[in-house]
Amino acid sequence: MEGIANERLDFGKMEYGCKHYRRRCKIRAPCCNEIFPCRHCHNEAMQSTLRNPLDRHELVRQHVQKVVCAVCDTEQKIARVCSNCGVNMGEYFCEVCKFYDDDTSKKQFHCNDCGICRIGGRDNFFHCKKCGSCYAVSLRDNHLCVENSMGHHCPICYEYLFDSLKETTVMKCGHTMHMECYREMIKHNQYCCPICSKSVVDMSRAWRKIDEEVEATIMPEDYRYKKVWILCNDCNNTAEVFFHIIGHKCSHCNSYNTRNISPPVLP
Repeated sequence: MEGIANERLDFGKMEYGCKHYRRRCKIRAPCCNEIFPCRHCHNEAMQSTLRNPLDRHELVRQHVQKVVCAVCDTEQKIARVCSNCGVNMGEYFCEVCKFYDDDTSKKQFHCNDCGICRIGGRDNFFHCKKCGSCYAVSLRDNHLCVENSMGHHCPICYEYLFDSLKETTVMKCGHTMHMECYREMIKHNQYCCPICSKSVVDMSRAWRKIDEEVEATIMPEDYRYKKVWILCNDCNNTAEVFFHIIGHKCSHCNSYNTRNISPPVLP
């Protein structure tokens, strides 16, 4: 009997949520009229199970009009409390996003400017009008604004950033990506923005080390006086410099984050 009771308890937990959220309701997707535990479950199913790519679609959270109580199975209009059994279908409830979640430790809040619910606590974030998204308060007056900077996919994992649940960071160039993707990129000694190729960390020590390597590496006579035109990824200036196998230093900002835009030529 104890084993049967445990099985029923586990089944009850399945009824009251999914891998994305804990809640006591399901949603009716207006786009396909099917019932799903949440919009993420809907999107995953519609992207992976439909063979015809034209049938694949995503649910717009604000379009949801009906929910199904997971306790009494009553379908009803959007509301915090079930109209039939009176159960609270979500400790956190947003009528705008049609969003329910029992895990209030996430500190959910609705941002009117973003138009969606965020996690992490309202006092810990501010909305940047130009970037078009919420950022941690530590970035207030401490980031380079790029218009609609969150309106794209993470350049590493390609998850859409604007409504991603993962923490994001703003690089020196103003572009954004997931914090964990940024750390993984730095861990693998990649120090340039994947979008604009600018250096995202202070590279001055690395440039000085390359200076020493260039000075210690004498080029063969045939190449010693050849020059190339370079474009600097850090300051966007062009310059004509002596060709060297180690690297080409920008004469404007001293960066070696450069690319050749012409083959070596004799002076």
